[in-house]
Formats: sequence, C-alpha cells, structure tokens
Amino acid sequence: MREAEAKEFLLRAGWGDATVTPLPSDASTRHYARLTLNGKTALLMDQPQNAEAPTAPEHASEAERQALGYNALARLAGADTKRFQAVAEHLRGHGLAAPQIHAADHAKGFVILEDFGDTLFADVLPDGAREEDLYKAAVEVLAKLHSEPAPARLAVNMPLYVYDEAALLAETDLLTEWYLPLALHRPATENEHAKHRALWRAALNKISGAERVLLHRDFHAQNLMWMPERKGLARVGLIDFQDAVAGSRAYDLISLTEDARRDVSPALAELALAHYLAATKAQGIATDQAQFRTEMAIMAAERNAKIVGIFARLYKRDHRPRYLALLPRVWRYLEHDLTHPALGDLRAWYDRTIPTNRRGIAVEKEIS
Repeated sequence: MREAEAKEFLLRAGWGDATVTPLPSDASTRHYARLTLNGKTALLMDQPQNAEAPTAPEHASEAERQALGYNALARLAGADTKRFQAVAEHLRGHGLAAPQIHAADHAKGFVILEDFGDTLFADVLPDGAREEDLYKAAVEVLAKLHSEPAPARLAVNMPLYVYDEAALLAETDLLTEWYLPLALHRPATENEHAKHRALWRAALNKISGAERVLLHRDFHAQNLMWMPERKGLARVGLIDFQDAVAGSRAYDLISLTEDARRDVSPALAELALAHYLAATKAQGIATDQAQFRTEMAIMAAERNAKIVGIFARLYKRDHRPRYLALLPRVWRYLEHDLTHPALGDLRAWYDRTIPTNRRGIAVEKEIS
C-alpha cells in the first residue's frame, strides 16, 4: 500500500518516471530515497503517518501531553511533515541552507525536497576534511540561528514549542526507565525514579531564566552537510530539524561538541566555543562566560542522559543492538558533564546508583 501511494504521489508531483534509490535510515521511522530524473536529483521523504504518537495542541497541559504519549510530552514532531516544511522555510528565510521543498502531501507523509548530496560532516571528516574549518563553519550557522529570540510561531497555526521542564524531564526519565534495567538487571525503584527526577528538576531550575532561541535540537555531524562550493553560511546544509524548539542556545552547541557518534576532542570543543562566542559578540550579543558554561554543562548532561536512555530503548524495545556500541562515548561525555559544580548532587546520585563498571555497556553479552 505504501509503495503504491508513493508512486501516485511522485506521479502527481512530476517525478513519476524518476529512478528511486533507497538511502540508509537511522533511528527514526522516516525513510529517504534519492530520485533521479533527466539529470536532476531530489530526495523523497517517506514518513508513515501512523508510525508515531501525535503531537499535543499548543496550550495542552502537562497531563494532557502525558496522556498523548512521549512525543507530545517531549515536544517531538513525530509524523508531522508540515512541521518539517515550516522549519525549513523559516531557516531558509533567515539565510540558512535548509533544503527547498519541491512538493508535499502532508496528509500521507510524503515530501520531495532538495538534494544536498552525500557530503555529511560525518563522512567527509574521516576523509581528511579539516575539523577546525567545518566546526567553525557550523558554529557560525549557530550564531546566526541564535542571533534573535525564538519566534512564537513558525507559520500560521504552527507554534514553535517551548523546550520546557516537562519535555526535558521526560527525556531524562528515559535513563531510569530504559538504561537502569539493563545496567542493574532490575527495574528502577519508585524512589530511584523520583529522586533522579527531583535532582534534574533542581538542576534545570538553575538555568530556567536563560533566553530562548530557536534550536535545531539535533545539531551534529550526521545532520550537517558540507557544501564548500557554496559561500558563507550556505556551505553548511541543515537536515533533520523537524523537532526544532525554543530553548537554551547552549543546547545546539553541545550537540555539536559532544557528538554521540564521533569523538570530539576537548581542544576542538573549546575552539568551537571560542568561535561561537566571538561570532555572537560580533552580532552584539553579550555573554557571561561563567554562566554560559554552567548552562552548557547542564544542557550537555541532560542531552547525554537522554541519549543513554534512547540508545538503551533502541536496543531493548526496537532490537537495534548497534546502538550499544555508542554508549561508552556518551557515558564519557556524561561523566565529564557531571563534574561541573552545578551538577554535584546528580553526580553523587549516579555514583551511588550505577556502578562505574555498569556504565557504557557496549557488548550485548555483558548485559544478558
């Protein structure tokens, strides 16, 4: 059925005679294929509309979001391709290289978009591209993206959701829900779950007054395209941004410099931070560096705790054991993040609850 619907959409969009070449997929339910027709290419996004839970109405309460499921609670776009298009158009309107949308059937979840090629940061860096050049270019994009407060709306009837406490706590809950059972061979107790959540609430409250900007939310080497034939900010192509939210500008920066899928050295992370601060200063944005480093540590720890939980879930629920191999790196980042004084209580909780030899488990037989 899905294949027939895709063919019908391509026919309506003028790509009915295109050669369709499927592309590798990652952790989401979306699938992509490259379309080739008369020497031109484009990408087909195929997002099944019944694959993920719905998003919540704009002013839904936390309880209403909870009732709708994790996507609504964590402010994820789910299967909403209209949100992908709205974010793409917003980014393009601000001079950034998001793909142009050629055609869409949002009711069925099909989108034809501009093809940026195959030059992911993650692919060109191992082939000898200069890390410093690519990471400086990436943080210049962030500086532009973060140069103004987050808009209330991306389009008419399309709010930009706030990355609020409910969403952030739902993410850190994934660690106790999915990773603890793997590491400790038992479910988390009610007390463990409640204490972990309370400690995270206290940590997040320390940065609750930070200005909110539009976040890409998954800004790392597998979602950035290197296009050196273009000029300026357009050299960095942006993809996988449909979950954009309004939140701390530290979040995107640490997504780049604490990348779950590749090692980023402390020296490169510091260079990226310095370049980001210089770029934002040139735009007239003053930054209290000590406070910003606190914000970065808390956002980094939150993101890495979430990823630990997500990778455990991908293994246990979705039967994708390859994600276990990424856990040691994520735990190294998380342990580093927790050394910040603002996270001392959380660090003590992790030290009490998860023995160091049960962190970063990478081999399936070790947790069987």
